Amino acid sequence: MKKTNIKKIAWIGNTFFRTGMDQLGYETIHIPIRGQQVFTWADIVEKSECIPDMVVYADRSIAPPLAGVETFPCLTVFYCIDTHIHSWYPLYAQGFDICLVSLKDHLDRFTPRLPNSRLLWFPPVVMDNDVPLAMEKEWDLLFVGKVDPDLTPERMIFLDEVAKHVPGLHVTQGEYRKLFPKARVVLNIAERGDLNFRVFEALACGSCLLTPYIKHGLSDIFTDGVHLTTYEANNVADLAGKLEMLLASKELRDKIAAQGNKLIESSHRIIHRAQTLKNTILSMDVEKSVSARIEAAPLIRKNFMRSIYLLWAEAVQDPTLKQKYLESSKN
Repeated sequence: MKKTNIKKIAWIGNTFFRTGMDQLGYETIHIPIRGQQVFTWADIVEKSECIPDMVVYADRSIAPPLAGVETFPCLTVFYCIDTHIHSWYPLYAQGFDICLVSLKDHLDRFTPRLPNSRLLWFPPVVMDNDVPLAMEKEWDLLFVGKVDPDLTPERMIFLDEVAKHVPGLHVTQGEYRKLFPKARVVLNIAERGDLNFRVFEALACGSCLLTPYIKHGLSDIFTDGVHLTTYEANNVADLAGKLEMLLASKELRDKIAAQGNKLIESSHRIIHRAQTLKNTILSMDVEKSVSARIEAAPLIRKNFMRSIYLLWAEAVQDPTLKQKYLESSKN
């Protein structure tokens, strides 16, 4: 008989769809990560002030924050975003019971131990305050984000070229929710070819989005010319041509923006992601899955986790963190 008596969730890292789990009847206890921290099971129990029924690590793009996770005596979930940055994520994920992967084309990297039913494509989610605002349009084309010659050199070069073809380009940083509504068209750039959060955020804000055509499930969710408009990545001429088409028709821009926003509202809010995870939990025999992982923990550690723990024990400077990784690497 399946047992799914999950009530209390220790939620570590970014919040993402945490509030959706609360809406569905769970009690989440948020444990934020400040800088680089590493939590053992004892640390989590202490910070939660209870024994949680489930632990969720929502990606912070740092060194492994959970040490010995393969032995945790409760259901464990890794919401994995930055597989395009951290090559060790698929190995680390083998120590969890459920893995949620943001980039669809990377799912096959996670298959050594996790069954398909517990390895899910989990696209970006938008926050509840990402909503359309009625504001006067100021710019033809808007890019919001960091542009730095050292940190984002490719982005800077690309935007410099775009500016030569699009006099109405405006590049800035700030609160995108209050900036997107001022643009006739919002520009997205995906330097690493990832289906990034900005696609979902722009549509949630009711913007007409111009984004590079990328893989990782973009065309599985969105239809070009219906929910958004795509341009060939790094092709300034194609971008300029698509923009000219959009600027020529306010009716077209409004229609695409409305259709994109409608799709977000129907399928990509916090509650939708939370319901997907809940359905996965309900489909499992939780007790059996956790017991099987704990029984297999020595083999999981040997095949997947030890190399990661030893790597980070050598990389980190903090002696406390180093010791936690070293202890976790032992059988």
